[in-house]
Amino acid sequence: MSAESPACVAPKRPVLSVSARKIKDNAADWHNLMMKWETLNNNGFTTANKIVNLKISTQFKHQLEIECDNIPSECGKRSPDYNEELEMLCTELLGTLENMAKIQLKMEKLCSTTKGICDLETYHYENGDCRTSLFHTWPTTYFYEVSFKLSEMYKKELLLKQTVVQEIAHAADQDLMMVYLSSWLYQPYIENSSKLLLESMLLETGHRLV
Repeated sequence: MSAESPACVAPKRPVLSVSARKIKDNAADWHNLMMKWETLNNNGFTTANKIVNLKISTQFKHQLEIECDNIPSECGKRSPDYNEELEMLCTELLGTLENMAKIQLKMEKLCSTTKGICDLETYHYENGDCRTSLFHTWPTTYFYEVSFKLSEMYKKELLLKQTVVQEIAHAADQDLMMVYLSSWLYQPYIENSSKLLLESMLLETGHRLV
């Protein structure tokens, strides 16, 4: 009886350490959270724009009433529909802000988790042993530095958005309302480098192919 030929064994993929798997998961979470933030930012801008348009339209109608010498007791009165619609839009914008706050809190937790991995690695190599990269070239500490930079950007941006939500419904000056709208849309505290930092992290952890 002829000997059986050995079965072909597929090469195994390298097994990631627990720390490496966690950092890789964190990188994917960063991507998902930033995408969700952008969706909420667009939704919030749409709502804020409706608030501004409603206020400007009402101001214009009020000005026409004054110029047409309407009965004084009717001048400046806003319809119940206006108050109801404005309140509905403000509630909607506040809901968007609350969801963004939840995302920002999750970002802080990702940052904290990465810091814990760095501390664990420092303890493990406290005898001066040579450290090896978990993936390709990044030291573990650089994952924390990137996470911290991103977390701080979104933290500052959230504070700005809180101000916009608090003030936009009460602003009477049209130029100021436009400033609020612009600041919401363009997110000045989220730097252009945020996308590069994210893509670099995804590339390093293998979520993006070279």
